[in-house]
Amino acid sequence: MKTTFSKKMYAGICILGIFIMFSSCVSNTEDKTYDDAADIPVSREMIAELTPPPYVPTPVGKRKAKKLIVNMEILEQEGEMTDGVKYVYWTFGGSVPGSFIRTRVGDEVEFHLKNHPDNKLPHNIDLHAVTGPGGGATSSFVAPGHEAKFSFKVINPGLYVYHCATAPVGMHVANGMYGLILVEPEGGLPEVDKEYYIMQGDFYTKGENGDRGLQPFDMQKAVDEDADYVVFNGKVGSLTGDNAITANVGETVRLYVGNGGPNLVSSFHVIGEIFDKVHVEGGDFINENVQTTLVPAGGAAIVEFRVDVPGTFILVDHSIFRAFNKGALGMLKVQGEENKTIYSGKQEEGIYQPEGGGIQEMPSENGVVESEIPAKSFEEMMEFGKATYMQTCFACHQAEGQGIPNAFPPLAESDYLNADVNRAIDIILNGKSGEITVNGQKYNSVMTRQDLNDDEVANVLTYIYNSWGNSKKQVTPAMVKSRRNSH
Repeated sequence: MKTTFSKKMYAGICILGIFIMFSSCVSNTEDKTYDDAADIPVSREMIAELTPPPYVPTPVGKRKAKKLIVNMEILEQEGEMTDGVKYVYWTFGGSVPGSFIRTRVGDEVEFHLKNHPDNKLPHNIDLHAVTGPGGGATSSFVAPGHEAKFSFKVINPGLYVYHCATAPVGMHVANGMYGLILVEPEGGLPEVDKEYYIMQGDFYTKGENGDRGLQPFDMQKAVDEDADYVVFNGKVGSLTGDNAITANVGETVRLYVGNGGPNLVSSFHVIGEIFDKVHVEGGDFINENVQTTLVPAGGAAIVEFRVDVPGTFILVDHSIFRAFNKGALGMLKVQGEENKTIYSGKQEEGIYQPEGGGIQEMPSENGVVESEIPAKSFEEMMEFGKATYMQTCFACHQAEGQGIPNAFPPLAESDYLNADVNRAIDIILNGKSGEITVNGQKYNSVMTRQDLNDDEVANVLTYIYNSWGNSKKQVTPAMVKSRRNSH
């Protein structure tokens, strides 16, 4: 039997053949290994997933290089630095640090930078992952209400900082304009169980640490490198309490750690853990079994470790007064079965806690600091007093005033405290050493002198006396002033 082909059948076979040849070429192209990352072709477009701290986008895995569309908006907005302290942050994407950007080698990034119309200032962006003038800053200067667009090829794997570079550059960075961009190698980073985004920054305010109200930026303090706050993720307490990051026993944790500066170097450390691996300065070199790693201003590091026992692990800048008194402190809460071969287990909670800006000294002559915003009501005294208590008293006397057995006396239902309010004022003003008896139990520790003003002493004692079953006394600034003048 004779077989015949129509013109349509012939055309279809030709098209099929061309499609197969094209598919083979594309496949071969995508599977090819390139010596120069700049030569890696991109296939298709995708919108970049951006995440606020402490979260990170989905790992790139084995995906091919893409044209990656990054949409980022600059927002100038009021936020909270710590309890009672407000600050106007300048942000990339509405958070400090800015949104985490995740790419892979060979991606072509098309960056859309928008400056919200309600903003007051022009801005731009300098990405340390960019090979090109200004890291993109020269192409991205944008006024309020406008958008800038530019593109770049990511050709070096690593973890990189980005920041605003509009003059005065230091002011823009100091107000929170920084973040991280990760460039994964081809095939992606090895899988881990948990990943988090943490970035340190130093802040400079007209008021001192803990001064309430809306605090403006202080340029002179910034030039002098005299930081009032040194914090993770833009504020005190961003990674503590309910905001703590979490993991389970046996899991591997990877932290993408950056330092926006603008001035201070970070000595990043996790109390109770040893870093199994550190990608030094966010690059290819991997150091192992590291206790503390330096993260320069405008730099980054990737740290990885396995959590073997449960508990709360404290993240700090080991320039230690920054951690406990200026805010560079976070928590990793780990759940799971204890392993007493590695660690004996729970001993005492609440040892590592933030202490705030209160200055403490051994008992001696007292000093005075003026208050800018006194409490206007009993309710405000309780609010402000609690904030002072959490900054200056919490570590020794604990959250509910229960104290620490055999070390620091309780303030809850305390016969010693309730018996004499003037004595309580004197102890805060001047400190106390020597043996005392509280609720039938002897204590012989030292109470340091608290460098608090009259309002702060009145507030914290009013809070203590009106909490935990105490006598409900209200202490006034005049009472404190009278005791101060009597010594």
